[in-house]
Amino acid sequence: MSSVKKVAVIVGSLRAESKTRLLAKAIIAEAPENLSFDFVEIGELALYNEDLETDTPPAAWTGFRKQISEADAVLFVTPEYNRSVPGALKNAIDVGSRPYGKAAYSGKPAAIVTASPGGIGGFGANHHLRQSLVFLNMPVLQQPEAYIGGLWEMFDEAGNVKSEDTRKFLKTIANGFSDLIKRTYHDLG
Repeated sequence: MSSVKKVAVIVGSLRAESKTRLLAKAIIAEAPENLSFDFVEIGELALYNEDLETDTPPAAWTGFRKQISEADAVLFVTPEYNRSVPGALKNAIDVGSRPYGKAAYSGKPAAIVTASPGGIGGFGANHHLRQSLVFLNMPVLQQPEAYIGGLWEMFDEAGNVKSEDTRKFLKTIANGFSDLIKRTYHDLG
């Protein structure tokens, strides 16, 4: 694969000073050059309501679906809320999966990185999100599994990853995702 693949980045946290967004940026900083990244914002998406699925759905839905459709792959980086994904992320999954039969996500390789201030690193959110992505026909990075604990202590005041071991692990995630993308598109022809 000689061409650069475009990765849509969806961050589950809506906070302006989100540590989860810092984590996404740290992963991107460690990624190989065959990947380019575009953040796709989810905060302005109206809650999915099939009644709005008309010939003119909400403009935010249309723009979101277009951004996902134009991407070659999707990187999900999310905190865990109540052992699952934040509501805004679940809504983005629903919006991008409709109208039925026209899911913007279908067939796109995905990576899931979950994080929390605690030690289990968003294990519940990671596996709930995987369930949805399987249904959406998205091959998901299996290894390395990416549960990032201690998120609030991970960055220095300038937003840099403090630990060299953590930086190496983020590089492993980025390289594993790049390999999945290569395999997916190589297998397609």
